[in-house]
Amino acid sequence: MDEIGYTGKDGSSCDRNVEIWKIKKLIKSLELARGNGTSMISLIIPPKDQISRVSKMLADEFGTASNIKSRVNRLSVLGAITSVQQRLKLYSKVPPNGLVIYCGTIVTDEGKEKKVNIDFEPFKPINTSLYLCDNKFHTEALSALLADDNKFGFIVMDGNGTLFGTLQGNSREVLHKFTVDLPKKHGRGGQSALRFARLRMEKRHNYVRKVAETAVSFYITNDKPNVSGLVLAGSADFKTELSQSDMFDPRLQAKVIKLVDVSYGGENGFNQAIELAAESLQNVKFIQEKKLIGKYFDEISQDTGKYCFGIVDTLRALELGAVETLVCWENLDIQRYVLKSHSSPEVKVLHLTPEQEKDKSYISDEAGVELELVESLPLLEWLANNYKSFGTTLEIITDRSQEGSQFVRGFGGIGGLLRYKVDFQNFQCDELDLLDDDLYDYD
Repeated sequence: MDEIGYTGKDGSSCDRNVEIWKIKKLIKSLELARGNGTSMISLIIPPKDQISRVSKMLADEFGTASNIKSRVNRLSVLGAITSVQQRLKLYSKVPPNGLVIYCGTIVTDEGKEKKVNIDFEPFKPINTSLYLCDNKFHTEALSALLADDNKFGFIVMDGNGTLFGTLQGNSREVLHKFTVDLPKKHGRGGQSALRFARLRMEKRHNYVRKVAETAVSFYITNDKPNVSGLVLAGSADFKTELSQSDMFDPRLQAKVIKLVDVSYGGENGFNQAIELAAESLQNVKFIQEKKLIGKYFDEISQDTGKYCFGIVDTLRALELGAVETLVCWENLDIQRYVLKSHSSPEVKVLHLTPEQEKDKSYISDEAGVELELVESLPLLEWLANNYKSFGTTLEIITDRSQEGSQFVRGFGGIGGLLRYKVDFQNFQCDELDLLDDDLYDYD
């Protein structure tokens, strides 16, 4: 019986978008998995729970499962519970974001049994407690984790005070609020009118300054904004004043996605702002993707030479360390093969489309001797695991926008923005054996 394992990385040390893509891919494979009997265990432990409590619960389940009448089903369930117990021993306490374990025996397409043992810490806290023993894995909680991905900041500002809050999925949090006592307009005439107006403007100016400074402390971490977008709300023109002010940090100014008029301040205003900004919040990821691919197309239209596309040129540029941002389609259907000859220490690496995989000639060397398969992995998965070693950032895009669709159809779904111009035509191709742009083979 084969055994496969997967260990997720801590989301804090991994690029968030890549981690999300990995979870999506994992969910797809888990949803398709089916087993015989009820021997597939889904276990989710929320943050701050106790490993000892879960271990005791599993020991009780082990005792209950010992009474299952069917011998095959009983052994499968007991084996799965034992595997989960062994995995739990690797953790002295529940990780900060919680712990997810999937374990059981699945039946492959060929009818063979394969043991699956997966444990990882999600990229953000998972506030769900789950233990299920079934003939399938339950991934609903992971799907909810992806749906609630982006975090948005809210500044609700009016003449009585300001509230700072965040919204992530259905979870809203008030970070800070303070009140302010600003002088009102009045009808006193004479020389005092100018003085009162000046004092009033001065206090308004100081109020805007305080809001701008406080926003930096809450929405910027390690010199980078910690929110995907910022919504400014209020009942007067303070929000407009803040958005146009020189005192408002440019990094936050760039994150402003909407200004909304609300009838109230404080928490009531916060709730109203969330409702009014709902549509804009849904479009944020879509807009970010359009901007990225728009920048890529700008480099091509200006013919700067600081771009690459296709498997061959992109992987060459990666090896040179020239790729600043690697752009890949989330459904890139290219497989990476590492092959080795028995008679030679050289390694052969191929990148094949499904059509090219049907032609089995690639598994033989020039002399017709069959090569040994060392590794077979989807290219995007390999890039997701190794992109940091090339000194690049990886952006995984969809084809749902017009720009994304054009990138996939016109450029093969893989390309990059370069740090400097690379002349690919002058590369020496002696060691390359290229069938076309979708096949990359080097020693």
